[in-house]
Amino acid sequence: MTIAQQRIDQMTTRLQQALTPSSLEIIDDSAQHIGHAGAQAGGGHFTVKIATDAFKDKSTVQCHRLVYDALGEMMTSDIHALSIQIIKP
Repeated sequence: MTIAQQRIDQMTTRLQQALTPSSLEIIDDSAQHIGHAGAQAGGGHFTVKIATDAFKDKSTVQCHRLVYDALGEMMTSDIHALSIQIIKP
């Protein structure tokens, strides 16, 4: 299993446990950023597409904060860049 797949699996587990999404897709965009400073430091670039009832009545900023909180220290160690696509109920 690649490091990228291990990260995706860990991200999936954390997001499922924290937010119980009805839909979740995580895409590794790291190959598009080869040579970028963050890629050289070992952090991955990812896109998260997520739908969950936890986003109901929340602003986009609040939804993003929920995702960041669920990912915890991965945001400072394993993830260099994260694009979040919120799908509200």
